[in-house]
Amino acid sequence: MPSDKSPDHLSPTPTHHDLGDGQSKADASHIDAATHQRALDARHQQVAGLKGLFHDLKILRITLLATLGGFLFGYDQGVVGNVLVLESFGAKFPRVYSDSGIKGWVVSTLLLGAWLGSLLSGPICDRFGRKRTIMFQVLLFLLGSALQTGAQAESYLFGGRFVAGLSIGSLTHIVPMYIAELSPPNVRGSLVALQQLSITLGILFSYWIAYGTSHIGGTRCAPEVPYTGPVSNGQPTFDPYHDVPAGGCTGQSMASWRIPVGIQMFPALVLGFGMFWMPYSPRWLSEVGREDEALATLSYLRSRDIHDAAVVNEFLEIKAEVLVIRELRAERLNGKGGWLSRGLQPYAELCSTKANRHRLFIGCVTMFYQQFIGCNAIIYYAPTIFAQLGLDPNTTSLLATGVYGITNTLFTLPAVFFLDSVGRRPLLMIGATGCFVSLVMVGSLVAAFGHSWPSHVSAGRVAIAFVYIYDVFFSFSWAPIGWVLPSEIFNLATRSTGVSITTSCTWMSNFIIGVVSPLMLSTIPNGGTYFFFAAFAVLGFLTTYFLMPETRLKTLEEMDELFGEITSESDKAVIARVRGDLGLAENQPQSAGMV
Repeated sequence: MPSDKSPDHLSPTPTHHDLGDGQSKADASHIDAATHQRALDARHQQVAGLKGLFHDLKILRITLLATLGGFLFGYDQGVVGNVLVLESFGAKFPRVYSDSGIKGWVVSTLLLGAWLGSLLSGPICDRFGRKRTIMFQVLLFLLGSALQTGAQAESYLFGGRFVAGLSIGSLTHIVPMYIAELSPPNVRGSLVALQQLSITLGILFSYWIAYGTSHIGGTRCAPEVPYTGPVSNGQPTFDPYHDVPAGGCTGQSMASWRIPVGIQMFPALVLGFGMFWMPYSPRWLSEVGREDEALATLSYLRSRDIHDAAVVNEFLEIKAEVLVIRELRAERLNGKGGWLSRGLQPYAELCSTKANRHRLFIGCVTMFYQQFIGCNAIIYYAPTIFAQLGLDPNTTSLLATGVYGITNTLFTLPAVFFLDSVGRRPLLMIGATGCFVSLVMVGSLVAAFGHSWPSHVSAGRVAIAFVYIYDVFFSFSWAPIGWVLPSEIFNLATRSTGVSITTSCTWMSNFIIGVVSPLMLSTIPNGGTYFFFAAFAVLGFLTTYFLMPETRLKTLEEMDELFGEITSESDKAVIARVRGDLGLAENQPQSAGMV
């Protein structure tokens, strides 16, 4: 367990940043109106976009380390689809290789564990903090990965994936929230979007590592044994029950699938050790009463003096929210109930007001559409899909899958660079439109020519091209913003619980997709699977247009106002008193456009 004090962040560098004419320093317990206004004006002039992202390399380095949690998810997400089609894997686990239902459960066991892990993670990280929980989850992930790498029976394979899933579910809940709570508002979207970039890099690495290791010993289990399995594209395929010699594979090595599965333990170790030197979330520190550390952490993260007015103003905004939440909760509980009542309070608050229900709805449907627009179905079963579109299942489809991973990574970058300049809503609507058109085109081509790709090679190439075009649109829109929106829309009282629930939605949706996708791809005729996903792209566009507010450049403390949080007169009196005691204006101006 790490020390309560991280050595890197509790001794801020005494730098001086003037906010304009007049006093630039402030008392950490109170701020005068003029200094408060100058701090707000200075924040509104901060640079967003690419320039803002590289303006503060310190927070960027912290984010890059933390998003290794996303890399672990992406790597597993990509490697499993590639491993499942290897003949040496089929020789070891013939039932998994040949049964599409069991194959779906191998993918989805991790997803079910991730769903449970994300739900359990909320109260755990509230109790022990974001940093400590990340470190614990790394240990859990290492255990799950070791079980999968050394699996000698299906039970080890399934057990390892479930344990790893518990960890990945928790990490995908904590990491975006941790980054959002550390980030300034002008680059918060870009920094959280790095979570998705890290996921895509994990997918990309897994594709190419699996492609490389698939050639260890050759691409066939036993080159001297002719295939006797079902015919695909006019050729017989590998049958793990009849095409494996008595002594096992003579060609492709078991290392061809054990190595790519085991490699994921290395980035997990880097994340686990690296977190020793990372700061705690200043908002969590304030929530648990460690205010001096919270102020010092903010000073370290913003590279400003601990008495700088901008740092003090941000600290007091956080403190005001903590004090208001604490007082209002005390009034509502009125001394009744024990630890269970206090633990359930955030869940009750999420359903207590229209604004909170709206936030929960937005977070959940964003995660739902992220999965049901179909991207992860393609990622999990890309080799199978490309083989169905006419490519050789042993080599060419794996290579095409690797190119898909490159596309996925490159086109996540526009979101990282421009999300805080363009906004969330425009990118989501553009992405939904492009995904819809691409999926309809693929489905139409499959319906028209899927019965005989060898006779319609050009149509197969066009279908593959539209799979890549689909990936382009999804990669800069729903993929990153699905992590950004839930991490920023909840207030401090409900953030951990709210993000826990929304993350569990993505994992349950992911679980369903993982189970049904191989069955849909193999049983629904005429490209129906692609039309199914296209319908959800339309729903995603309509939901965004009519129901999603723009959160661009808002602070986390301004989300109540954005979502129209309505409080009683007594609640308003508490808020006004607390903010007045700290020297904060009762009503903050709306965030102005940043450069």
